[in-house]
Amino acid sequence: MTRGVWAAPGRVNIIGEHTDYNGGYALPIALPQVVRCAAATETDGRVRVTSRQHPGERIDVAVAELGRASVAGWARYPLGVVYEFQRRGHGIPGVTLELDGAVPIGAGLSSSAAVECAVALALRDLFDLPVRVPELIDIARTAENDYVGAPTGSLDQSAAMLCTAGHALFLDFGKGDHEQVAFDLAGAGLELLVIDTDTPHRMVDGEYARRRQQCEAAATALGVATLREVADPRAVDTLVDPLLRRRARHVVTENARVLAVADALHTGADPRTIGPVLTVAHASLRDDFEVSTPQLDTAVTTALAAGALGARMVGGGFGGSMVALTERGATEPIAEEVEKRFRDCGFAAPKWFVALPSPGARRIS
Repeated sequence: MTRGVWAAPGRVNIIGEHTDYNGGYALPIALPQVVRCAAATETDGRVRVTSRQHPGERIDVAVAELGRASVAGWARYPLGVVYEFQRRGHGIPGVTLELDGAVPIGAGLSSSAAVECAVALALRDLFDLPVRVPELIDIARTAENDYVGAPTGSLDQSAAMLCTAGHALFLDFGKGDHEQVAFDLAGAGLELLVIDTDTPHRMVDGEYARRRQQCEAAATALGVATLREVADPRAVDTLVDPLLRRRARHVVTENARVLAVADALHTGADPRTIGPVLTVAHASLRDDFEVSTPQLDTAVTTALAAGALGARMVGGGFGGSMVALTERGATEPIAEEVEKRFRDCGFAAPKWFVALPSPGARRIS
């Protein structure tokens, strides 16, 4: 029996929401919070999965039955990765997976991708499989799309696998390229505040898929393969359907915002200049893409009123977290103002932390 422990991080996206499946750009960082996967080889043709976050549940499925398994809920994420390896011809003779996650669940910080990538890396290493990182990313994404049923792009898995400490990850989904971009907020006296609004989002409830379908319809109406090909926001004004016009406008302008932020970081501009870009991105997600919530809007407006340099919802939306660019020393007071505002509104108490650009997936023992 061979065993080990692997870890993959959650992520927070500085800028670039709903751009990945449109062939566009994004700029995430990995979080210090990770999902750990303690894995061991087996030879009995079965997959056994447990999670410290789901005590008392033990999933035991034959590898040969994974394609027909009726297992629901959290276990479909790791099982989907095992199934995708098997489906691609990378034989898995049996494995035990013990998961323990510190990435907040349902917070829009990619806890699911962290599970998938920790398991994918563990399987590759345990069984010495000839699978390079780009295919690991694709395996993890396909597991989420096809086995779980969440039609996401590959941003989350790419961030979990490719991010490095001290850097943001510039992703070009149209070309399949990526680049590490130095991201030193501390050196400028700044911090990146993340506030989990405790309104769990769900990618499989149909709304995320509907946004993707609307983007595809907008691209077709504009005569392009993906909205990434539309560089001029004025081009979307030719769309007759006002709903498709709003959806396309968000994607096209969001791509421009990613390029602007990446350029600012590349050229050594004061990171404070990206704050207003974050705020404009939130308005776009709220008004054009319609994926925000009252809690997210309240967190953003309260943080800005309390002195944040910029703020926006982060992730796919319909709940989850917001991110704010803050002066060091102002972070905690801003978070406390959001907590107070949530109490006044009768919302659930939010949770907060400071995001630090951290390493991607790796073996830890």
